Amino acid sequence: MTYRRAAIPALAGGLLLTVLLWWAGASANALHLQGATDALGGRTVADLQYWLTPWSYDPSDSLLFGADMPGGERYRSLHETGMQIRFAAVFAFFVPGALLLVRRLPPVGRRMPAALLVVWAWGMVAGALASVISAPWLIASHGRGSYRFLPQLASMASSGQQITVVASLVTAAVVVPLARITAKGAGELPLGAVPVRAARLAAAAGTAVVALSSVVLSYESVAASLQRVSLSGRLLTEPGDLLRTWLLLGGWSAPADGALGHWLLYRVADVLLLAVVWWALRQLPVLLTRATVPAMAVGAVCATVVGLLANQLVQTAVTGADSSMRWGWQYLSGALGNGVPAALTWGLVAGLTTVVTLRLSGGRTETAGPTPAVPPAAPAPAELPDRPLG
Repeated sequence: MTYRRAAIPALAGGLLLTVLLWWAGASANALHLQGATDALGGRTVADLQYWLTPWSYDPSDSLLFGADMPGGERYRSLHETGMQIRFAAVFAFFVPGALLLVRRLPPVGRRMPAALLVVWAWGMVAGALASVISAPWLIASHGRGSYRFLPQLASMASSGQQITVVASLVTAAVVVPLARITAKGAGELPLGAVPVRAARLAAAAGTAVVALSSVVLSYESVAASLQRVSLSGRLLTEPGDLLRTWLLLGGWSAPADGALGHWLLYRVADVLLLAVVWWALRQLPVLLTRATVPAMAVGAVCATVVGLLANQLVQTAVTGADSSMRWGWQYLSGALGNGVPAALTWGLVAGLTTVVTLRLSGGRTETAGPTPAVPPAAPAPAELPDRPLG
């Protein structure tokens, strides 16, 4: 599939995702109305405000209060600049990734479900990266940019991801059918042929990288050690929250007395994360039209995000069943979308590890297209007689 064919759905998806997030942020003010509280309830309104406020152009109440003070207008201008950068970054990060994914994973045949999942996941990655890029301006707009800068940066990197999950899903539902239309007439898009043993070994190596985070670093005592890391420098103090945001895919501890059954249920979610990652890395070299390093790296990031979502959905279901839903679905679903920065970190490493292992084990991808027909050989000319007949 050519870049020209893939550019149309990628650009449309980037524009749609940006508009959806802008619209969601612009809707945050409506939740302050009394009618919203009466219709939805106080808890629902508070949860929705928490989800939508990171994408709202309107400054927070504290910033509005400070706008009347000397220099307050500058802080409000910084907030507007930060939001402009955030929405521009969503578009700028989504389009190249979607362009690469649609070109290397065109949604035809067996690739259709995989293309939908990776575009959905990449939308969440673009939202998280946009939050990180715009964070310095938004932190400075509150007038305390040098105070606990790294913890504030970690908080903003993981904020607003719940609404990004929904907006990215809607975007993927539009991008993939559009890409299917543009893929018509692109010629043969056959699946790749990879030796089974090499593909399994490469997938296991990539999954081991993800397990380093979800099993080793996410253990309670190891995560606490990361939290206590200290660096010198005013802006680099308290890096623990930032390290946890970019390195930990979850959190777990040893089972408590009498709670082994519940502990095992939650560990099912962790096993599901690794199973999804292994299966995706096993299938990627086959589904991609060409298993290049960028395509495998971005695909592994999306696989890790999808596995993380599956993990969070299972944990939400277990927590809801255990608590009889007394906290409400809004509270239980508040964890959806968390951990995307860590999925980006370990997904990139897992993708590179998978590519290296695949090539070292002799599993270079070859096109598994139909064997071209060999034209029949021309008949040999009849042998002339040694002397004329008759």
